[in-house]
Amino acid sequence: MKIYTKKGDQGTTGILGGTRLAKHHLRIEAYGTVDELNAFIGALRDGLIGPKHRSDLLKIQEELFTLGSQLAADPVKNKMELPMINEGDVSYLEERMDAMEEKLPEMRSFVLPGGHPSVSAAHVCRTVCRRAERSCSALSDNENVNPLILRYLNRLSDYFFVLSRMLTLELGAEEIPWKPRG
Repeated sequence: MKIYTKKGDQGTTGILGGTRLAKHHLRIEAYGTVDELNAFIGALRDGLIGPKHRSDLLKIQEELFTLGSQLAADPVKNKMELPMINEGDVSYLEERMDAMEEKLPEMRSFVLPGGHPSVSAAHVCRTVCRRAERSCSALSDNENVNPLILRYLNRLSDYFFVLSRMLTLELGAEEIPWKPRG
C-alpha cells in the first residue's frame, strides 16, 4: 500500500467520517499541533531521562493519540467508536506532578528554559502543548470539543514544566531564575 493518495494535493485533507477540510482548518491545526507535540515528546523520551519518566511519557504519547483521534473525527458524520480521554488521565498527570513537586525546592521566581538538552526539550514540549491548547480552545469556540481535551492539555503543559524542574534536579543542571529589569 502506498502512503501517498494525492487526495490532498489541492490543499484539503480527509477526517474520520469522510469530511474533507482545508489543511488550514482549525480542526486540522488542532490535531496537527497535538501530533507535533507527540513527536517532541518522543524526542524528549529518547533523551537522558530516567525509566519512570520514559514510562510516563510513553503513556502520555498514547493518550495524545487518543485525544488526536477525537479531534480528527467529524463530530456529526463520524460513526466510528473512538477511545476517549477521561478524568483518570487528568488525575494521573496531577498525581505525577504532586510526586515530583514533593522533591523539588520551592520555586521563588520564573525560570529561564534551559540548562541541559533534556530540560530544554521538556520546555519545548510545554510550549508546543500550550499552542495545542490554544488551537483546541479556538476550535471549541466554533465546534463541539470534548471539554476534557482542554483540561488534559492544560494539565499536560503544567506537567512538562514540573518535569523540566525535576530533570534539572536529577541531571544536576542549573536552574536560572528570571530577574526582571528594574
